[in-house]
Parts: sequence; structure tokens; C-alpha cells
Amino acid sequence: MIAAPLHFGTLRVMLDPSGLLWCPDSGVLAVADLHLEKASAAAARGALLPPLDSRLTLERLWRGVTRYRPRVLVAVGDSFHDRGGALRLGPGERDLLARIAGACELVWVAGNHDPEPPQGLAGVATDEFRHGGLVFRHEARAGHPPKDGEVEICGHHHPKARVTTRAGVISRPCFIADSRRAILPAFGAFTGGLDVLHPAIAGLFPRGARVFLLGQQRLFSFTLAQVRAA
Repeated sequence: MIAAPLHFGTLRVMLDPSGLLWCPDSGVLAVADLHLEKASAAAARGALLPPLDSRLTLERLWRGVTRYRPRVLVAVGDSFHDRGGALRLGPGERDLLARIAGACELVWVAGNHDPEPPQGLAGVATDEFRHGGLVFRHEARAGHPPKDGEVEICGHHHPKARVTTRAGVISRPCFIADSRRAILPAFGAFTGGLDVLHPAIAGLFPRGARVFLLGQQRLFSFTLAQVRAA
């Protein structure tokens, strides 16, 4: 996979086509919206889904950890689909999480789906995580741009974009970022998405932004204006 650089002033991060954000200078790897145990939550409501989401998501995450070998892995909220999700993990999924936690420091940032620390799992729980000018929080603060010298890294909105290609219109998860803020795509296997033109996302970038669509091996970059025109 070919990661794409993104610069916030002198600070450089790398956007991975899998949906991970890598900070090479500090060894911090970030991921958003794992939504582990979404299938079991749906099953409890009578909507049967294949019970594979947590395993598929954690296997992908483990591949990212082995690729980048981070010092810190920040899970930027909604790591579990509900408050009881951590308790429903199977033994295999718990082993995968233990392997991840053994390879790096694991930080659980609280989300709206999982506002409390996951029970019985390794890692540090916090409302937000700050490191080297980056502020990792689950949801961007609408109407409140990051303070001078800070860059906000968040999730929550599951951004996706539609673009026109020679093969027709495609819709893919994406990163969206400007000079002060970046929203990560949802990483979970069973997660949906919200179009970047929706006011909930576009309103966070009143001066425009760049959109990075996830491809199999690389990212495809557009301005928000180009997406709107398409």
C-alpha cells in the first residue's frame, strides 16, 4: 500500500489506504470507528448479520500495527458498537487485542457509542489524547476551530465521497482534511458512511478541504469543491 503525506504546517502525517493515520515522527498510529461487536448488537435486536465483523476488523488492524510498528495506537472513539461490546468479544478477538496491546501502548478515546472504558481489556481510557500538537478526540467540535498550534484528529462521521470516473460513479470511504482538522474514515468491517457534502461534515470545513478516497493500494485526492461539482 502507498500512504499519502498530509502536512499541517511543519507537522507531517501519512494517510494509509486502509484508513489508518500514521505519525512517523512520534510513532503514533490512529484509527477511528472500529464498531467492534456491531453484528452481535444487531442480533440482539433480531437483525441477523454474520458474526465476523470484530475478527475481520481486528485482523486488518493487526496488519496495520505490524506494518507501522507504532509506539502508541490511538483508537479515536466508537471502538465498540455499544457499552457492552467489550464483554461480548470472543476468545479469538480478545487474543488479537492482547497481541495489539502487547506490541504498543493502546489508548481508548471515548466515543458516543462507547463513552465508558472497555471492561477487561488492556489499554488507557481517556476523553481525548494529546501528543505533539495533535488532539485526538472522537467528534470534531463544530463551531470551534482548533486552537492555534493544534490539529484536531477525529472520527465519528464515517466520511465517504462520490466521484465520477471513466467507469462510472463510485462511492468510497475517505479522509477529509484542511490545515487544522482531519476526519478519519470508519475502520470497522460493518460500518456505513456519511457523504462529505452533508452539512454535518462540510460545515466543519467552511474554507474548503481535501478528500482522500480509499483505494485498494493507494489514495485518490480531490478538493471538496471538485467532489461537489461532480
